[in-house]
Amino acid sequence: MSELSFEGRVAVVTGAGRGIGRAYARLLAQRGAKVVVNDLGGSMEGDGTDTGPAQAVVDEIVAAGGTAVADTHDVSTTEGGEAIVGTALEHFGRIDAVVANAGIIRWAGLPEADLDNLERHLAVHLIGTFTVLRAAWPHFVEQGYGRAVLTTSSGIFGLDNNLGYAAAKAGVVGLARSAKVAGEPHGIKVNLIAPAAQTRMAGGEAENLQGDAGPSVMPPDAVAPMAAYLAHESCPVSGEIYTAGAGRFARVFLGSTEGYLHDKGAPSIEDVAANWSTINDETGYYVPSDLLAWSGSFLRHQFG
Repeated sequence: MSELSFEGRVAVVTGAGRGIGRAYARLLAQRGAKVVVNDLGGSMEGDGTDTGPAQAVVDEIVAAGGTAVADTHDVSTTEGGEAIVGTALEHFGRIDAVVANAGIIRWAGLPEADLDNLERHLAVHLIGTFTVLRAAWPHFVEQGYGRAVLTTSSGIFGLDNNLGYAAAKAGVVGLARSAKVAGEPHGIKVNLIAPAAQTRMAGGEAENLQGDAGPSVMPPDAVAPMAAYLAHESCPVSGEIYTAGAGRFARVFLGSTEGYLHDKGAPSIEDVAANWSTINDETGYYVPSDLLAWSGSFLRHQFG
């Protein structure tokens, strides 16, 4: 296979000042993309600002012969999302890919997790993904091409102390699945990545992974090839979830069992209880491509 190139493409990477986002930005630039390195520069919990991280990554890219520009707008506002895309248009004249990676984490579970905790996660992860994607969307439609890589997390599988984070990341899945359907007529593909890497948000400083402690078994660079492929023009899928890290790449999907069909009168609670094993039997499960596909399968006994 010939080397996959991003020559002529412009990519925005949010949360690119550290960790996984930094790895994404560097790889895309290495393969020829002009990159907007967006990072507010705040703490892991979302506090404060600092222009240093985004500029440091730009300096790395430029020193390696690539092209990049720093951006420090806040993804969690409509104005911020529009300004980030505006940076790409101002400096490079177009936008081809959005890699929505910006995030925070404030560890808490029930009952400690309060509304403020939930809202702060939603603001950055879900709304912050939405604002940048929405700002880029008209440009994708106009040029008949676009790639969006949105960040979800294995946290959606459940962990007792990451309620707000997991809720926001699950919301991104719904956003992507809907955007996938909207983008199909316009050459726009929207996919999700669930990274597995040792970064400051996962309990380890990304900047220290190459330090005296030796290399990590889960470096951010090991995630970047998947994100880059999903952002590439040759990506063959849309609306899918992929996980990457520590050398492994895999697909995560939403499936449905065939379930139990009650077709003799009105069903009762007892009918549900009596057929519980059939309802949960994973034999013959299917993976719907969208809501209409699921509805068509679920209700086929009504219209078949």
